[in-house]
Amino acid sequence: MSVGHQLDPDSLGDHVDRLYRAAWSLCGSREEAEDLVQETFVRVLLKPRWLHAEDDIGYLLRVLRNTFVSSRRTAARRPLTNPLPDDLTSVEDRSAPNPEAQIEVAELYTAISALPEAFRDALIAVDVVGLSYREAARALRVREATLTTRVHRARGRVADALKLD
Repeated sequence: MSVGHQLDPDSLGDHVDRLYRAAWSLCGSREEAEDLVQETFVRVLLKPRWLHAEDDIGYLLRVLRNTFVSSRRTAARRPLTNPLPDDLTSVEDRSAPNPEAQIEVAELYTAISALPEAFRDALIAVDVVGLSYREAARALRVREATLTTRVHRARGRVADALKLD
């Protein structure tokens, strides 16, 4: 049985890109995603963390999700305001060959953020963050078969949402 290890604050930078993509998928907004990743790192850095598992990203993904849920609960208690729409023309995807593909990336993240929570979390863990099914199931604390079903259904819903009429 492994004793675990302490989360190394200097290694957090290694996970920024994956956590940012996960946060964007949760929020549907680049700006909110940046804030969410920063808040996640603040929470993790407040005190030393001992991890029982080998993978830091699974733990960080759980903290990111919990931070997201907490922020949504807090926001639900505040008066509603009308947010400004995201500027889709400024979405940056360096791998995108043309501007239309950049807009499609924003639409993809918006579709993922609109999924029911269980499907969204499963899809983010596997397809956005890149965890294996086993790692994602462990991070989300569900059975691997349950995770597989959720990912399959989430992919179907995202595909339906992105179909052009």
